[in-house]
Amino acid sequence: MLKKFTLTTIGIIAIVGALVGTKMLQFRAMGAAPMFFPPETVTAAEAREETWSNTVTSTGSITAVQGVTIGAEVAGKIAKIAFEAGAAVQAGDLLVQLDTSTEDAQLRAAEATTALAKLSVDRARDLAAKSTISQSEFDTADAQFKQAVAQADSIRAVIAKKTIRAPFAGRLGLRLINLGQILKDGDSIATLETLDPIFVNFSVPQQRLSVLDAGSVVRVTTDAAPGQVFEGKINAVSPEVDPVTRNVRVQATVANVGEKLRAGMFANVEVVLPTSQTMLIIPATAVLYAPYGDSVFVIDERKNEQTGKTEKVLRQQFIRISGTRGDFVTLASGLKVGETVVTSGVFKLRAGAPVVIDNKLAPDAQLAPKPDNT
Repeated sequence: MLKKFTLTTIGIIAIVGALVGTKMLQFRAMGAAPMFFPPETVTAAEAREETWSNTVTSTGSITAVQGVTIGAEVAGKIAKIAFEAGAAVQAGDLLVQLDTSTEDAQLRAAEATTALAKLSVDRARDLAAKSTISQSEFDTADAQFKQAVAQADSIRAVIAKKTIRAPFAGRLGLRLINLGQILKDGDSIATLETLDPIFVNFSVPQQRLSVLDAGSVVRVTTDAAPGQVFEGKINAVSPEVDPVTRNVRVQATVANVGEKLRAGMFANVEVVLPTSQTMLIIPATAVLYAPYGDSVFVIDERKNEQTGKTEKVLRQQFIRISGTRGDFVTLASGLKVGETVVTSGVFKLRAGAPVVIDNKLAPDAQLAPKPDNT
């Protein structure tokens, strides 16, 4: 029995030893065999130089150069409405005519009184020249004439106030009245705003005050007119600095052809400074951000010693970023003009890996990106 157990144990040990030896030979063969990794397909772009104008960016709001709510100066009944809501008007155009029938009758009577007073003063002047009447009688006639003229002018002023006209050229808002309505003093009729040109009010930090001057060019964009840039110039810089935010208020006048900009809109403002700078730029998607330093993967060409063919391989290069604009970053150091960097999927790459460039699905980097509103 003991002999049989011993033989069985020896057989098991022999089988296990054979299996271990076989596996060791397999692992040794695998370690000796060269390992090949298939090349990774990447998108790429060259580092290039561009001359960028120095700018100061801010957000602001649109306001009308002239804007007013037109109202009634005197009470009266609306006899005529001579405008349409939203219409463009010129200075002096008739907007609303209040009922002036009473004033018209009073004016005719006042004009008749004035004409009679004019005849009386002319006659008194002739008689006074001949010393037929006293000077006091002439003065009385002259005063009555002037009083009649003033009374007529007063009635004309009331009629003028009941004839409501546009104080300046612009575009009207919604109509707030109806025909036959009785207006009281100060009742609103419609808004009127000058839209071309138009003001843009914005603020900049106090440290940028030294680079702002009246006449500096500004570019304005807004979601209400996608893809369109409105240009203008700074016309005023506030002499005061906000003690809470330490910002300076600035106002620019912008051409508004087509009246796409309206008062109250939010706007992005870019002040163009007279100086410019040449920058080395790459797409922002090429940067691998890390706590120990930002880097990119540079694509180099080298000869494969085993196949003898030239292939593209990755080299990780640390960089220093100096700024951003749109979808690009500017570099202070780390790259040279013309070097090719990977622009997508950099987080999954490793140094020394072979790659193949395919830019069919490359991200479209832009200096002024306009993403779709989804």
